[in-house]
Amino acid sequence: MAVPTGEELADISKACARLWDLDEHRFVPGKDYAIDLQGGKKVFTRSDAAPASLFKFVNKEKFFSTPTYKAFYALLDNYEKETGVAETVTAEEKRENWAFIDALIETKPIAYVQRYLAAKGTCGKSDGDFKRLLHNLWFKLYRRETRNDSSGFEHVFVGESRDDQVKGFHNWIQFFLEERKGNVDYRGFVLPRRRGRGADDLPDGDDQLITVQFAWEGELKPVTSMFVGVSPEFEIALYTLCFYGGQSSYDISLGEYDVIMKVHTLAGGRFLAACYPEVKE
Repeated sequence: MAVPTGEELADISKACARLWDLDEHRFVPGKDYAIDLQGGKKVFTRSDAAPASLFKFVNKEKFFSTPTYKAFYALLDNYEKETGVAETVTAEEKRENWAFIDALIETKPIAYVQRYLAAKGTCGKSDGDFKRLLHNLWFKLYRRETRNDSSGFEHVFVGESRDDQVKGFHNWIQFFLEERKGNVDYRGFVLPRRRGRGADDLPDGDDQLITVQFAWEGELKPVTSMFVGVSPEFEIALYTLCFYGGQSSYDISLGEYDVIMKVHTLAGGRFLAACYPEVKE
C-alpha cells in the first residue's frame, strides 16, 4: 500500500519523487518503445533538424492491454482543437471520462495521491470523493475564449490551437498517435541553453524527459518538454499533486531527472490551465 510518509507530507518534492518510483506501468525505452531524436536546434531556429519521425515504434500489445493506457486512448478524439469553440460532451464521452477515472484509482500513483490529499484535508477519504475531485480538475469545462471551450485534460494532454499556435500538448502518447497519423511533424530536439555543453549533455533515446520542437497540422510549437514512456496515471498523479500544492513552480527530482514543474491556473486558482515539466539546466 502506497502510504505517504511524514517527510513526504511535509515536503511535496519528496512526494513527487515517490510517484516516479510508484510508476510500475512506465514503458521501457528500447523495449516498449524507441525514439530517434536526430538533430538538435535552438528554440528560435525554424528549419527542420529531423527528417524522420520521433517515434520508431510503440508496443501496441502492451499499450492496449494496460487499462489506463487503453482508457486514455479513448479520450483523445473527444475535443475541438480550436479554442473559442465550445465543447459538446456526449453521453459516450462522459462514460469514457469516468471509465478512465475508474481505471486510474486502481493504480499505485493515484492511490498514493488520494491518501496524500486526504491526509492534507483536500478531499474526503472515500473513493467517490476523490473521483469527483479528479473529474472536476481534469474534465470540468471552463472558459479560455468562450464558455466551455477548454478543460485541463484537453489543454495538457490533447493540445489546443489559438491564433495559429499550438497550446498545451505535453503528452507523449498523443504525440506518437498524431505523428503516426501524419498530423505531427517532429523538427528536432531543443539544445540546452547553457554554454560549454558537451556530447554527454545531449539527450539520447533512453531519456524519458525531452525538450523538442514540432508542428501540429502546420502550426508550430517552438519548444515543449514532455515525459516519454511514463504512464497516464503517473502524469495525472503528478500534475494533480502539483495543482493542489498551491505553487506555480516546483524544483523536484524524478529518478535521474532534475525537473522544474510549472503550474498555471485560471479563475483565481479554481481551474488548471496548464501543467508541464521543464528540464532543469
